[in-house]
Amino acid sequence: MKPAEPQRQRRFGRRKVCPFCADKTLYIDYKTPSMLKRFISERGKIVPRRISGVCAMHQRQLQQEIKRARIVAFMPYASATAD
Repeated sequence: MKPAEPQRQRRFGRRKVCPFCADKTLYIDYKTPSMLKRFISERGKIVPRRISGVCAMHQRQLQQEIKRARIVAFMPYASATAD
């Protein structure tokens, strides 16, 4: 038999609240790249839900609007300092 391994302690932080559900005046629009940049990493990738705290419905809208902003050239596809 194997010796018993110590149990890992899981850390559970505070549950993130969707900023769009919490504040009904915020809306997702491709014409506001300053707001959309909060949900993009330094490398230019869209940040996942588990990190950003956005709900599933708003994550889908956010993804669609970020892609629209990239097509219309309001936002870059990749970071400016690509290696």
